Amino acid sequence: MKQYLIPFLVSMVPLIELRGAIPIAQGMGLPILTSYLVCIVGNMIPVPFIYLFARRVLEWGADKPLTGKFFTFCLEKGKKGGEKLTEKAGRGTFVALLLFVGIPLPGTGAWTGTLAASILDMEFKSTIIAVMLGVLLAGVIMMTASVVGFSLI
Repeated sequence: MKQYLIPFLVSMVPLIELRGAIPIAQGMGLPILTSYLVCIVGNMIPVPFIYLFARRVLEWGADKPLTGKFFTFCLEKGKKGGEKLTEKAGRGTFVALLLFVGIPLPGTGAWTGTLAASILDMEFKSTIIAVMLGVLLAGVIMMTASVVGFSLI
């Protein structure tokens, strides 16, 4: 069980998330399906906390001397993500959020998607479900890419 701790913790890290954790697990020689599940759980644990608290904490710390630049960067990133979602989706923000989280591109993922949903005041339950489905999709994509990539080595 100890060997899964690294992918589990890496999947919680912003910007890396399970997009980085699944290839790490494959590099460690761990079974793909178990790694997939461990990384999904790790990636989803922060989501409710991000939705409920991140926006408030970032707004509070945006004008502080020590945290201001970073917190402002995070707020702007979430705002831009939210604008992209609404621009592409209109009223279909659920599907847009799912795809935003699910297609593993730089700057997308559960952290940014959840923060964007929070800034857009999306409903908590639909945010969690859309992010979860997006994480599952991203996991399948990364699992497939990892298996193919490591089989070519």
